[in-house]
Amino acid sequence: MTGRTECAVIGAGPAGLAAAMTVAESGVDVTVIDSAPEPGGQIYKAVGRSPLPDTSALGPDYALGRKLVAAFQESGIRHIGATDVWMITDDRKIALLRNDQASFLQAERIIIATGAQERPVPFEGWTLPGVMNAGAGQILVKSSGVVPSEGVVLAGLGPLVLLVAWQYIRLGVEVRAVLDLTPAANYLRAAPHLPAALLAGNYLAKGLRMQWDLRRARVPIHTGVRLIRALGTDAIEAVEFVTWGRTRRIETPVLMTHFGVIPETAMTRAVGIRHDWDASQQCWRPKADIWGNTEINGVLVAGDARGIFGAKSAEWSGRLAGLEVARSLGRLSREERDAKGAPTQKAMTRDHRVRPFLERLYAVPDHWWKDVPDAAAVCRCEEVTAGDVRAAMRAGAVGPNQVKAFTRAGMGPCQGRQCGATVASMAAQETGRPIGEIDLPRSRFPLKPIDLGTLAALELPAAELSGEASADQAPGMDVGGSKPQRALLEDAE
Repeated sequence: MTGRTECAVIGAGPAGLAAAMTVAESGVDVTVIDSAPEPGGQIYKAVGRSPLPDTSALGPDYALGRKLVAAFQESGIRHIGATDVWMITDDRKIALLRNDQASFLQAERIIIATGAQERPVPFEGWTLPGVMNAGAGQILVKSSGVVPSEGVVLAGLGPLVLLVAWQYIRLGVEVRAVLDLTPAANYLRAAPHLPAALLAGNYLAKGLRMQWDLRRARVPIHTGVRLIRALGTDAIEAVEFVTWGRTRRIETPVLMTHFGVIPETAMTRAVGIRHDWDASQQCWRPKADIWGNTEINGVLVAGDARGIFGAKSAEWSGRLAGLEVARSLGRLSREERDAKGAPTQKAMTRDHRVRPFLERLYAVPDHWWKDVPDAAAVCRCEEVTAGDVRAAMRAGAVGPNQVKAFTRAGMGPCQGRQCGATVASMAAQETGRPIGEIDLPRSRFPLKPIDLGTLAALELPAAELSGEASADQAPGMDVGGSKPQRALLEDAE
């Protein structure tokens, strides 16, 4: 069956919730769709029903989400949780999958606010049981109160490594070590941007406080780490690492790693939005203006899905996208939109001052992709190794889409979410070409696995069964989304 809504927001994190409430303020009918059963996204996971007796251990930033989630729940906005979006058609029909039942939701406007994912970086032993992303460990704490019972080592670069270690010691977890993989050269590159970063708020002060608390708790912090290896047979038993030219080893039952975050672009790529390589953030970003408008008519992008700027800016980005939807549907004039959006844009500009510093300090060095051992799995779904990828490139593959044809890397259930960026980075290293010139990994619908029985039971509207185009569907468009409608980006000024 097909329902209808004026505006569909995909994602219930800070950006999605702010977008939905902003749109609703103008009297627009809004529906929020999210794969999680409850609103909050990953950053505010389970903030309204934490299993922890005292959430202060997670820090004040997590508590900020309680107010946002509560406001959304009190708004009465329609929320469809525990639901996957597996396709978006050219006429903005959203295909949903909930409890093994498929349905359509017709929307006049769509805001994609799918957030970010942790940057996958393969290394020796990263597929062993007991090795996981630091973000996944944090989600376990927030959603279930689960922590490593016998100790943990955290390794990588970026603020999340310190944050998770800090949260763990406050929860009584034995943090056996923090392995800081930030290259020494990054500090020199980041230094010129320090004055501006200090004007962005208390970001740096919070990081220094976390480091002080960790050292006071006698957590060993190893700097200058270049390589890590997870050692073990059936599960991780130890982590081996090289620091300042010395090889060291720490016994541990759990290793959590983090190498920064990148936008979750599977949906924005599949729907046909153009993406540009952002050299500073080292990721592909959907091309959008300040209001979230993309070249696909009626489809906007907000929050970390369009670039990594943090939870506060994600919320503000969602608000701007909500104002633009209200304007495009005739509920606000351009002047009213601009006036309402001006304070938000000002706040975002101030908040973004810290980004050049952080992006240079925590930049992933190029040698990491050269250091991935041939035996390490790159595509976990199809068990394709780094050696297989390099062999494909020597045979003529020049990017992730060609490597896919040679090796099946990216053809598994995750459709390249965990290997596409890695293969592209390796291709840049192997070919000597800038990664911005490497083909963007393709993404196609369906985004989620859907069985034929569920698909066969899907009730299609009569117009689609007869092949008739809907009123707002351009001639020649097909329902599958292969020829996206394009619109000029609106001038951000």
